[in-house]
Amino acid sequence: MLSRSKFAGIALTLSLLVPVWFLVSALGVKFGLWSWRIGLGVLIIQWGPRLLLAAAVIALVALILVLIRRPRTAWAAALVALIIPAAGLGYLGWVRAQAANIPPIHDVATDIADPPAPSPALLSIRTAAEANPVADLKAPLVAADPYRDPRFAKYGSKSLGQVGHEAYPWLRTAALDVAPTTAFAAALKAAKDMGWTVVTQDPQAGVIEATAGTFWFGFKDDVVVRVRSGAEGRGSRVDVRSISRVGLSDLGANAKRIETYLARVSAGLKT
Repeated sequence: MLSRSKFAGIALTLSLLVPVWFLVSALGVKFGLWSWRIGLGVLIIQWGPRLLLAAAVIALVALILVLIRRPRTAWAAALVALIIPAAGLGYLGWVRAQAANIPPIHDVATDIADPPAPSPALLSIRTAAEANPVADLKAPLVAADPYRDPRFAKYGSKSLGQVGHEAYPWLRTAALDVAPTTAFAAALKAAKDMGWTVVTQDPQAGVIEATAGTFWFGFKDDVVVRVRSGAEGRGSRVDVRSISRVGLSDLGANAKRIETYLARVSAGLKT
């Protein structure tokens, strides 16, 4: 018969294996072992919560068995076994709550009236990668194929750009008190400092195109930076657009990237 202490040890082992499941699921996508739909959609979104819940139930049973009578020597192992999946479930709940407050978009720009447009070269790269099509930020969100579902009807006639601006009102064109050539140099340096792979750098057109990648899944998002002269030829204006290649929602990643990038550009001009 399995002793209570051994059962607690098994519960702890199972709980420790669950984070490994999430780790392998994410890195498997990054290294091309399986598609993101399998790694994220099936292994994590579908099976992740089930595994966490199963580990939590087993750990709870182990903790109860250990505490109901003496000796209670394995209570610490059972408690840790319960804390691990409970923390995981709490984190998933927090992510879901955050996602509920973020619109399901993956294309964000600082200028929605005249957004930076990907070049044919970048579009070709996206096509080869079977990436999301680049949408018209001025067109109604629900006009795009992924948003024809009735659950998106709440956005009404709002354009994709409007939805993004309402969600991230602090993302706007950066007005800099430096010449466009200086701004371009700072913008290019910031892109490289962030570890992006630069695809296009055209100082005359004031355009930088780059690809950014995420650590765990290796998701790739494309970024277009545009540097122009400021109003009446004074200073410069920097606009940024970040577009995910896969997925419907970016969970705010593109907006965060643009915010961080523009902060780096500004900081670079001060040094």
